[in-house]
Amino acid sequence: MYDTNGSVMNISPWLEANSQDSYYRLEVVAVDVQSVAMPTELDNMECRLHHLESKVIEGVGKAPDLIYELKSQVESFKRKLESVEHLSWMGLFRDDGERHLQAKFTSKLQSPPMSLQEERQKVRMQFLNMSSLQVTEEVREHLKTPIFDNWQWEEAEMLVLLQVMYTDLDFMTAFHIELDVLQNFLFEVYCHYNNIPFHNFKHCFCVTQMMYGLIWLTDLRNKLSRIDLLIMLTSALCHDLDHPGYNNVYQINAQTDLALRYNDISPLENHHCAVAFGILSKPECNILKNLTCDQYKHIRGGMIKCILATDMARHNEILNKFKVMQPVFDFTNKDHKEVLMKIMVKVSDISNEARPMAVAEPWLDCLLQEFFNQSDSEKLKGLPVTPFMDRDKVSKPSSQTNFIRFVLLPLFTELTKLFPCLEQHILEPVRRALDYYSTMERATKGEEDTTKA
Repeated sequence: MYDTNGSVMNISPWLEANSQDSYYRLEVVAVDVQSVAMPTELDNMECRLHHLESKVIEGVGKAPDLIYELKSQVESFKRKLESVEHLSWMGLFRDDGERHLQAKFTSKLQSPPMSLQEERQKVRMQFLNMSSLQVTEEVREHLKTPIFDNWQWEEAEMLVLLQVMYTDLDFMTAFHIELDVLQNFLFEVYCHYNNIPFHNFKHCFCVTQMMYGLIWLTDLRNKLSRIDLLIMLTSALCHDLDHPGYNNVYQINAQTDLALRYNDISPLENHHCAVAFGILSKPECNILKNLTCDQYKHIRGGMIKCILATDMARHNEILNKFKVMQPVFDFTNKDHKEVLMKIMVKVSDISNEARPMAVAEPWLDCLLQEFFNQSDSEKLKGLPVTPFMDRDKVSKPSSQTNFIRFVLLPLFTELTKLFPCLEQHILEPVRRALDYYSTMERATKGEEDTTKA
């Protein structure tokens, strides 16, 4: 989309309305139908249905009507994708009249796909080119809220927004961080997140953005030192570096190199810390290079504690400590502050359900995909299958109702006691999410009961 001056615009809810004097111009981007496959989820579903049908026929001689109905629904949905005009930008619209829109892009699509290194360098160039542009005040203010929608932003844009966070919290001046060093650091962090369904760079951005928002909402800038704010924000940024997509239980049961290296003690979280300080050890990425030895030790110790606190195996231990402190919490007490910083990183890490449903629900789909990948691997390798990751036992609503009820609400409720302003911003949205998934769970159970009857 372009403005009247021909400049590329970001599409967002905060754009001013069109008028006769000031209007936007859209350029439709379409691709060659033959070069774009159907979404892999549909193909996978078709394969599983065909496999199920053949197994049933092999066993009882005839597939039930339910299987034929499911196959019909999948095929119908594929036909819909191929015929809905507004999906032409995906390359799925087959109206020959639209082909003239595609010719411009054919040669580009037929070129060899970029390597991972080339993709990263493209993101780097986009980031550096955009980093000098002025981010609007509306975006800066929205960045401070839990309703921020990560799905509207590309990776290079997210890097720009991370730069804004470090700038607007005055870290650059306070810790003598050079702009090019911060940019190198942020880019290296981006490069060390893997292309996996959930624990990827976008998750890292969401966690860091939530931490940034909580710092502003709770006025922590006037309650904690600047160095402690730097610890929390950078811990959020680095908390899942080089995550392989398989959790600690898997690492330990499979006796992976990480489990052996860290003696089965929070292997992933220890690895995330090690990767973070590996990045910081490079002079061109070391945002801490102008600090004193004492400041560096304080930041290193604080980041290690905050990142290790994201191991859910330690959830109850940390929450119970905070529960004891919360009624008499003292911002001048070193132990109290340390536990609060861990709680803030933990809340940020698992805060998706505090976001609007349109933002949160796609993240749940990504998480379940990663869970199911792990349980599939566990079954193949003969390892104990993690119950809440088993695709044959877990449903979307059931996975959330228990997690919200027994993990999120107790944690968010305790933090809200210390910061009542969070009732509106994170506690109420989580309660609404529980109602949403509880209703979905009851409906699913009702359908199952009807089918059995």
